Amino acid sequence: MPAPSARRTAARREEIVEACAQLYAVMPFKKITLGVIGQKTSFTRTSIYNYFCTKEEIFLALLEREYLAWAEDLEALALAAVPAEEFPARFAALLTARGKMLKLMAMNLYDMESGSRLENLVSFKQVYGRALRAVKGCLGRHCGVTEEEAEAFVYAFFPFLFGVYPYTEVTQKQAAAMDAAGVRYRHCSAAELAEAFVRRWLGGRG
Repeated sequence: MPAPSARRTAARREEIVEACAQLYAVMPFKKITLGVIGQKTSFTRTSIYNYFCTKEEIFLALLEREYLAWAEDLEALALAAVPAEEFPARFAALLTARGKMLKLMAMNLYDMESGSRLENLVSFKQVYGRALRAVKGCLGRHCGVTEEEAEAFVYAFFPFLFGVYPYTEVTQKQAAAMDAAGVRYRHCSAAELAEAFVRRWLGGRG
């Protein structure tokens, strides 16, 4: 069992990350500062520096939390009894709850990584690697793919994920611009896009 000081540190880090998550739901990345984050916590702004040096590190911890939740869902899916024809939909549906992950990947990943200390980035990459392995595990369990095929899938699927958010969330201003430009826009969910990707990939691997 962790020592009281370790539990307190973890709880305070989580409070900071959760404050950041709540702000990111209603504010753009560039307007969220350590001061703004501090106002949503139960301790002073200066205390944040005991846990994170920059706002980018806080956002990276939020992305790590999102990746971890996704990886855990994927690992559970790999162990579940799922008919082969249902796998693409079940796999894709796991992204429904990962809107923050997709948004951070699409919009702020380089900022977060460049503004974080190496140890924070390593911690994130470890969880990222777990997600990669979990995706491969799902494919191996439910689709009978080889290790080489699973590797090919992740190198196609993860870059695809970076572009999902802009196609699922459009502001009024963006919609008005598309309309004025005569560009047709059809709203899709992340799950719809991901399912279509997986089905096409599985259908074309032969």
